[in-house]
Amino acid sequence: MPARLRPCSVACIEVARSFSTIRVFTTAEITYLNNQRLGRLATVGTDNRPHVVPVGFRYNPDEDALEIGGHGGFANRKKYRDVLHNPRIAFVVDDVVSVNPWTVRGIEIRGQAEIVTMGARHWVRV
Repeated sequence: MPARLRPCSVACIEVARSFSTIRVFTTAEITYLNNQRLGRLATVGTDNRPHVVPVGFRYNPDEDALEIGGHGGFANRKKYRDVLHNPRIAFVVDDVVSVNPWTVRGIEIRGQAEIVTMGARHWVRV
């Protein structure tokens, strides 16, 4: 069972996009994700070099998944091309609750992403 979000911690969730894997974010994780707007998407390029970029995202309750992108030109971006080439990603959402004492929290999600297209809009679903 994956670690879960706790105050002042970083949780790691392994996800898989397959019919045999059940993955459900907890209520606390959904609340946390819905109150954050920026995450960091890590992909692997065609040259096998890592690429990490800050991105906006949203939680999709119908898919129990995070959706990244969707803005004009997203399909021309490196992160989109990287996922097409290699769907293995890591995605981190975190924040600093306090600097004194140092208190951080966050979620790291590792797994397979998929490209979703609806009309002219494209995004990455994790």
